[in-house]
Amino acid sequence: MTGERDLRTCPVHLGLGGRVEAQPPFVAADWYEAYAKRTAADGGEGRLVSLFDFSSDWDTWEMHPHGDELIVCISGEMTVIQERPDGAIHAETLGAGQYLINPAGVWHTANILGRASALFVTAGQGTRQLPR
Repeated sequence: MTGERDLRTCPVHLGLGGRVEAQPPFVAADWYEAYAKRTAADGGEGRLVSLFDFSSDWDTWEMHPHGDELIVCISGEMTVIQERPDGAIHAETLGAGQYLINPAGVWHTANILGRASALFVTAGQGTRQLPR
């Protein structure tokens, strides 16, 4: 039962009407496509809540077109890098308990300083990724 309630492997979806729905285990990148189909009725108002552990820099940039994303550093340190619509780069280092908001449509990536864990609350519909 413990693995089924670990946000690292089984994220949750916050849906319309205050619903919280446990999601199946994350097993591969195509999980996100299936998640989008499962939660399509919530549109841009739905949110994916997940937790990740990192030991290296991200190898992609990502962007969420339909809503803001909240990143909360749980442990360690991470530097979130945002490329704003005007091309300006903003980098901010987060320590445990600190957060940053990625506005809708802003490309972002992260550098990991040693090891870090972070909680994400993401407007996942339409998320795009590019190699870094």
